[in-house]
Amino acid sequence: MNSKSINMKSIILVFATLLLGTLTTFGQFQVSVSSGYAVGSAGMKLGEEITTSETKNSYGSYGEGINYQIRGTYFFKNSNFGADLSVGYLNGADQTVSKITLSDTEVDAVARARAYGASASVVYKFSNKLYGRFGALVKIGGKTEAVVYSKSVFSDEEAAALGVPEGSYSETNYKEDFHGHFPIGFVGAFGYKHDLNKHFSLFVEAEYYGISLKRKDSELSEFNTDILQEDGTVLVANYYSLDNLPDGVNKETTYVDNLSNTNTDSSKELSQKVPYSSFGINFGITYKFKSSDKTGQVN
Repeated sequence: MNSKSINMKSIILVFATLLLGTLTTFGQFQVSVSSGYAVGSAGMKLGEEITTSETKNSYGSYGEGINYQIRGTYFFKNSNFGADLSVGYLNGADQTVSKITLSDTEVDAVARARAYGASASVVYKFSNKLYGRFGALVKIGGKTEAVVYSKSVFSDEEAAALGVPEGSYSETNYKEDFHGHFPIGFVGAFGYKHDLNKHFSLFVEAEYYGISLKRKDSELSEFNTDILQEDGTVLVANYYSLDNLPDGVNKETTYVDNLSNTNTDSSKELSQKVPYSSFGINFGITYKFKSSDKTGQVN
């Protein structure tokens, strides 16, 4: 992680902490917690599905999944305008990266987001029940986790060279964590709230995230290959592992914008942008603090 990303994230977190602490004593301040589900919007190609008869593209967004948020909102005194700061966690749904079903090869590779984000927005109350907000969205931590299963049947020559029966195959399972550069995106929402009493209210809102992530690096967190005979009996366990990776497989990979045509370093690959945009529905509860003016008089 570069120093620019660390400094920007630190500034945002410090600013948010100081602002939320200060605003509880002025105007109208409220805290909300919510959860919801989002589906991918403007899905991009994430991979392919291959069978003996056809090949088709797989589209999606890593922004799909369950999200959890906590939000602090301050409404300026005698105004319908407010400022909103929030942090959230996205437990992304599985997205197909590769699915191959052939007579001698099977691959099932999915990836999902495990990401923390923050946003700063302007809020406007259209009425006592309807509101809208829009602002900037950033990713402050987390990863895109790939989970891969691969089965490959040995040719007769490969089986003979390994000294295993014909029809034997290798079975590989691994996990790879992808990290990205510091991104900035857009968030917008339209909501409806229902007051339960002077402090508590329930709300439902439609929310849009527009953001993509440029890959920076990745690292294998798990890797294992077993050799099995045709009936599934394990012949050699842990043939490959994190400490003994096969040729051409790197524990760490760096993604760059430029790569020489004469490059022979397989640990470097061209970077790409992956989609995190989504459209979702959130349900939550809000607690409204008593407001006070600068003289300390409670409103």
